Amino acid sequence: MDIDYTQHGIPEKRLRSLKRQTKGKVRYARGKETREVISPQIIQDYRRLFVNRPAYTLQSTRPHPETGRHYYFTPKKVGTGAPVELTESTIRRHLDGEITIGLYAINPDNQRCKWLAIDADYQNAMEDLLKLQYRLTQDGVEPALELSRRGGHLWIFLARPLLAKDGRAYIHDIALRLGVPVKGSGLREGIEVFPKHDSIEPDAFGSALRGPLGVHRDANRRFWFHGADYTVDAQIAYLNGFRKLTERELEKFIAGKERPKPDNSPQERSTASGRRARTARLEFRILEYVAPLRKVGRNYVTRCPSCAELGHDRSGDNLAILIRDPRFYKCWAGCAKEMIRAALGRPTYMEIA
Repeated sequence: MDIDYTQHGIPEKRLRSLKRQTKGKVRYARGKETREVISPQIIQDYRRLFVNRPAYTLQSTRPHPETGRHYYFTPKKVGTGAPVELTESTIRRHLDGEITIGLYAINPDNQRCKWLAIDADYQNAMEDLLKLQYRLTQDGVEPALELSRRGGHLWIFLARPLLAKDGRAYIHDIALRLGVPVKGSGLREGIEVFPKHDSIEPDAFGSALRGPLGVHRDANRRFWFHGADYTVDAQIAYLNGFRKLTERELEKFIAGKERPKPDNSPQERSTASGRRARTARLEFRILEYVAPLRKVGRNYVTRCPSCAELGHDRSGDNLAILIRDPRFYKCWAGCAKEMIRAALGRPTYMEIA
């Protein structure tokens, strides 16, 4: 049975037009592609649009041997184990397609974000995104539609960083009025609103979203924003032209609106328990991935996989693994566990759309 979207205030002809515009428009780069020259101005514009804090995540270039997924991990500095900060060089490599980064929405220093994003990747996701896009334009908001494997993302750029809780209240209210399902509110499927939290602790990260215009490692594709030519230069120029939502406008939109409640439904707790159980079944055992081993005192000793990727540890003794409990291992050259696991194709679990 066809759904009557006119009840949501979207003219039927308009909806059909939007569907035609996006149908079959998923464009990507597969394999070898013509390499663009990423200018310093493009990098500055990308940082201004999307980067709200120096922390980021990195998608593994190697698939998980059991799930085939390319999980994300936090890159760490050798020696200190401190998170690596995002640099212009990292952004350039992302836009070049060499690596794929994930970006955090909230800056814990002020609990503000410089963009809002709506992620939808379920059946009929595009129809819900088009409803949201049309409704937002009625408020004078200009969302940018980025296509993805199973649906897409809507990005809303802000004139200045605004409180995460206010942005979330606005999007949740619109979804509620349109009858668009919101994931995490007792539902297994629905849109995900970024930022996912009203606020985070000073040393926390929150949830990350795949950085636009990079290559999605799981799909081996580069997804684009609908409405511009399929080059990084043209895409950034297109995004620069979007009108930014102001704080005064946002305050007017959410005046008197009920804020979304933190979800702690039994269904969501059950889902989390199931996820922990799956993780336990896929527990990482480093002895299954490294060899040859030799015993030195209480430890097995072998070459560190992370050092090996850089052509180091040719003597094969940087990695020590406790014999009585192999869950404990250490690289004497300072490689963090996240780096070792990433080198083995088994990064710590972190899924990003």
